[in-house]
Amino acid sequence: MTTTYAALLRGINVGGNRKLPMAGLRELLTGLGHTGVATYLQSGNAVFTADHGDEESLAAELEEAIEKDFGFRVDVLVRDHAYLKAVREACPFPADELEGRQLHVTYFSGPVEAERFAEIDPAVYLPEEFRLGDRALYLYAPDGLGRSKLAEQLSRPRLNKGLIATTRNWNTVVKLEELTGA
Repeated sequence: MTTTYAALLRGINVGGNRKLPMAGLRELLTGLGHTGVATYLQSGNAVFTADHGDEESLAAELEEAIEKDFGFRVDVLVRDHAYLKAVREACPFPADELEGRQLHVTYFSGPVEAERFAEIDPAVYLPEEFRLGDRALYLYAPDGLGRSKLAEQLSRPRLNKGLIATTRNWNTVVKLEELTGA
């Protein structure tokens, strides 16, 4: 049985370091035996179909292949269509009423508990807000991620310790769910 997945690479082609051409990523995924390979934007989003493995083993396989072929290590999360659809549908904010730059999802490699973020006083950051979901954090930042003081706090290494975390804006969340469902 084949399953369609999205690979979310952390920190690729942003800030001038760790350059990975999307054509190279597509070739790499095809070389690993995957089909239906496509990339979205230049920031490390790929869609592919696999007939073996699970999310964790596929992510590990891709991380190793990137390190071997490109010479640097990249954290990768792999998520299937059902998960991506569930994250989209569970959004606690009125996504249809917001601009894509105002809403973000941080995907985590494992479950996140509210206690992890207990030191953050939500009232201090209003109107910005966040909510937790299934291995995901939803962030409403009305002025965008680049100006968000709450996003800065949420991304502190000690809050995300032991987890891989990678963030996508709502437009990308929607597009990846659509691409994996096609």
